[in-house]
Amino acid sequence: MSSIAVIGTQWGDEGKGKIVDLLSDRADYVVRFQGGNNAGHTMVINGESIISHLVPSGIIQGKRCIIGNGVVVDPSVLLEEMDYLEKKGIDVSPEKLSISEKAHIIFPYHKMLDNARENSAGDKKIGTTGRGIGPCYEDKASRKGIRFAEFLEDQIFREMLKVNIEEKTKILTHAFSYPETPDFDEIYNTYSEYAKRLKPYVKNISADLGDAFKNDYKILFEGAQGTHLDIDHGTYPFVTSSNTVSGNICCGSGVGPKAIQEVLGIAKAYTTRVGAGPFPTELLDATGDYIQKKGAEFGATTGRKRRCGWIDTVVLNNAIRLNSVTGLVLTKLDVLGGIKQLKICTSYKIGNEITPYFPALVQNAAIAVPQYETIDGWDEDISSIRKFDDFPQSTIRYIRRIEEICETEVKIASVGPGREETIEIKPLFR
Repeated sequence: MSSIAVIGTQWGDEGKGKIVDLLSDRADYVVRFQGGNNAGHTMVINGESIISHLVPSGIIQGKRCIIGNGVVVDPSVLLEEMDYLEKKGIDVSPEKLSISEKAHIIFPYHKMLDNARENSAGDKKIGTTGRGIGPCYEDKASRKGIRFAEFLEDQIFREMLKVNIEEKTKILTHAFSYPETPDFDEIYNTYSEYAKRLKPYVKNISADLGDAFKNDYKILFEGAQGTHLDIDHGTYPFVTSSNTVSGNICCGSGVGPKAIQEVLGIAKAYTTRVGAGPFPTELLDATGDYIQKKGAEFGATTGRKRRCGWIDTVVLNNAIRLNSVTGLVLTKLDVLGGIKQLKICTSYKIGNEITPYFPALVQNAAIAVPQYETIDGWDEDISSIRKFDDFPQSTIRYIRRIEEICETEVKIASVGPGREETIEIKPLFR
């Protein structure tokens, strides 16, 4: 048995999809364990971009892919994505894709609630994607959610849907004066058709993974979003609605702690963030614009422009500790080419105190002043380099300094979006 978890160390969009795609070639199973279609992975295959939001990106490699019980699933989005992949010639049959019978389902009223709350928040919006993710997790926590297990039993589904729609209609009408309310017949009829299509894919995922481990298959766990969007450990309340850290692999896929053998922490060679929330190293100047444009920093799911800033080892070290990271992956190193002086944040000044730790209060994170080290940059275009030793010395020094501050080795360096633009410093899944 061998397993690797791929976890984002920043605020998402670190390049996890590319690394999962790379490692999927050597894996037997690829497992998604949290989040919903508020996340996206972009893979570039032979120059063509393929984006997945729910289906694990290992499907492109023809691997067995699993959507775990920790994921909240919008059936309409999932089916649209499956059709999209099939048109690309990718096998998305039940032999290749499985959905946990315990995964919860997103309904139209979840999206209505999401938008109603965000619209009423005024200037206190948290930047939700409006896809119903949070309200679906709320129903899960309040024991009102509908899982695939109930979804596929018509009478149970009908009764639960009726109760949910009655409750959500009251909330939407009286709490938010929302102009739209859910229609039972429309949702029931539409979702009943979804159930027919998806029924062959629904399985006992925990048992399947247990058998896979017994038979020494290689398992790759695919994280969505980033550590600092974690509902417990992120920049609350500017976070997602699930636990994005490696510890949730067990809860979100039905495996025990011994199943997690290696945790790869994915980080850009700089830092980005989409949406609202504190971002201590954000660059609101020409350098930030340069990184944003050169890195083509737009969200894979939302298309929103990403905020850009220097690499932040306070953020990285927080993620390394929270996830038991065994190795780092630095992506988009090529984007930094042409910047004369690079900065690495090593601590924050909050008021009169210097701290190496990320604060719990979002108000303190918002006023944190990053404390920087400066290191020489490089002018060379490194996107064509394929061996670590061929990097300019300044690039190597940059990588080694990050390793020193984080006390964690960099196992992969990426210099472009393509599979071939990836340098494995330490072989994985061999």
